[in-house]
Amino acid sequence: MTVVTKSITFKTKGNCDMIDITAQVAGEVKQSEVDNGVVTLFISGSTAGITTIEYESRLLGDFRNMWDRVIPQNIPYEHNKTWGDGNGHSHVRASMLGASLTIPFAGKRLTLGTWQQIVFIDFDDRSRSRELVLQIMGE
Repeated sequence: MTVVTKSITFKTKGNCDMIDITAQVAGEVKQSEVDNGVVTLFISGSTAGITTIEYESRLLGDFRNMWDRVIPQNIPYEHNKTWGDGNGHSHVRASMLGASLTIPFAGKRLTLGTWQQIVFIDFDDRSRSRELVLQIMGE
């Protein structure tokens, strides 16, 4: 078994900024020496999440609106009282979505569905530099 660790860095806008990273992840898998296996994606940070979704503008709007309904920004959060930084909602949203995702691949191709893209979501209340760690494992 081979394990390859890579990272992708990028700038985000915050406030539920959603970035399609499918091509970048697929490129890293293709360039690796692993033909068949899994790629695990992990976000270094506690105010962003990762998922798969159809990257279509109206669906992305529905997804943003869901977060505003389920975990609103404008309610009291104890975290905000502790640090005064106003991003308590960002931490809660990120913990609900999750910081990692694992995707199998075969023949150096991700096994995503036709309408399924890998999406990085920045829940923080400001722009940030982000790092996504990839571990590509297999044979």
